[in-house]
Amino acid sequence: MNLRMMADTLELTTLVAPGNSEREVVGGYASDLLSCVIAGAHTGNIWVTLQTHSNIIAIASLLDLAGIIITEAPDVEHIDKTTIEKATEEGVALYFSPLDTYTVVAQLSSAGVPGVDM
Repeated sequence: MNLRMMADTLELTTLVAPGNSEREVVGGYASDLLSCVIAGAHTGNIWVTLQTHSNIIAIASLLDLAGIIITEAPDVEHIDKTTIEKATEEGVALYFSPLDTYTVVAQLSSAGVPGVDM
């Protein structure tokens, strides 16, 4: 599944359009602890988190993740503008869903996005 198909299937709000919407999402990873993401996520994964601060962009860029889905914020206005600006600068695909993390992960799984093998 590529980023465009993922965003359409999950009805995500695109905050920062990916430079390559055809990039494959090879797996998914969900965590709100940055250290866990650094240790467990892999290149090409989509990261699901409720964190909204700009450090998430640095992690996604460092690991060459396919993108980030921010969950559980009441609306897009609650997402730090600096995060959106940094995602634009770094070319990190950034999406939003008002749904809880568990539901978004279940949707990704149902759509055929596998988890990370440890």
